[in-house]
Amino acid sequence: MKKETLFNPFYLAFPIILGLSVIAYLFWQEFDPSIFAVLKPDWRMWSGIILAVLFLLCQNFALTQRYKLFAGRKLSWKQAFRVNMLCEFTSAATPSAVGGSSLIAVYLHKEGLSGGEGTTIMIANLFLDELFLSLVCILSLLLFPADDLFMSHLPLDIGVQVIFITVVIVISLWTLVLYVALFHKAVWVARLLTGLFSLPFLRRWKPAVEKLGSDLATSSAEVCSRSRIFWLKGFLVTAWAWCSRFLVVNALLFAFSSGGDHFLAFIRQFVIWMILMVTPTPGGSGFGEYIFQVYYSDFFPVAGTALVVAFLWRVITYYTYLIGGACIIPHWLGGLRKKNAAPESEQKVG
Repeated sequence: MKKETLFNPFYLAFPIILGLSVIAYLFWQEFDPSIFAVLKPDWRMWSGIILAVLFLLCQNFALTQRYKLFAGRKLSWKQAFRVNMLCEFTSAATPSAVGGSSLIAVYLHKEGLSGGEGTTIMIANLFLDELFLSLVCILSLLLFPADDLFMSHLPLDIGVQVIFITVVIVISLWTLVLYVALFHKAVWVARLLTGLFSLPFLRRWKPAVEKLGSDLATSSAEVCSRSRIFWLKGFLVTAWAWCSRFLVVNALLFAFSSGGDHFLAFIRQFVIWMILMVTPTPGGSGFGEYIFQVYYSDFFPVAGTALVVAFLWRVITYYTYLIGGACIIPHWLGGLRKKNAAPESEQKVG
């Protein structure tokens, strides 16, 4: 399959249609005419929506800054932003388990970095993301009662708790493996992973794991050469990016609701994110809209308001990347074709 087929218009249309269909169905089921009295535009609503957009811009600036931090002058701000948008588009257009992080090295290589440099940045970004998510999720389990965090009165409560705790355990263990591999025993971890995936029921993934082990060994030397201050900067930028992503919801709650615990609302975003990580649809489309409406229904006294906010949330944090990526990719692919065609034309002239 050619790389261009990854960006087939179907990957843009399917998640949008699926997400809008779920919103339309739920709105039809729960429509309440009094919602129009609640949705009258005023300064609070507009300021909340503008604030949500600003948080989205902060998130993308932070992620772009992280690429610049690792690549330095080898990557311009424009290139770093483009790589970020390509990765976010890939995450939005593919199942969450696939994500855009797996293609970071490819995108960076196409922007002029060597394969080793791209792999190092990819693994370092993955480590920082997983470290932040695992730490915050573990703290949320310690600080908040399960009744508040998972809304125990809902029919999905037990299933959501099991999935969330399972995903947190897996990510925490994976973060530990990455830490040991990157900073201490890269070769040892590579051999351990290869041995583990030699088992009959895991053998199908052995080639990919062997490549991962090789990448970890390659990245370890570069990672260990960085100072603690450098890694602290990387972690703070990562925290800024994730907090900005999730504060979009707080801004929308400010715009459309008049009460509620905003800190709890922020932490619930981590629960939703972990659940979306194991959903089979592109970017969690469909299920994301549903679970948002369920998890934030206690912030809205009028039925249907949560669905309107869920729609705006997906427009800002999800559909934006689908549409933005669709705008960037044709130009990006065209530039790659020109670069690839230039050496061939030079050879013909020679």
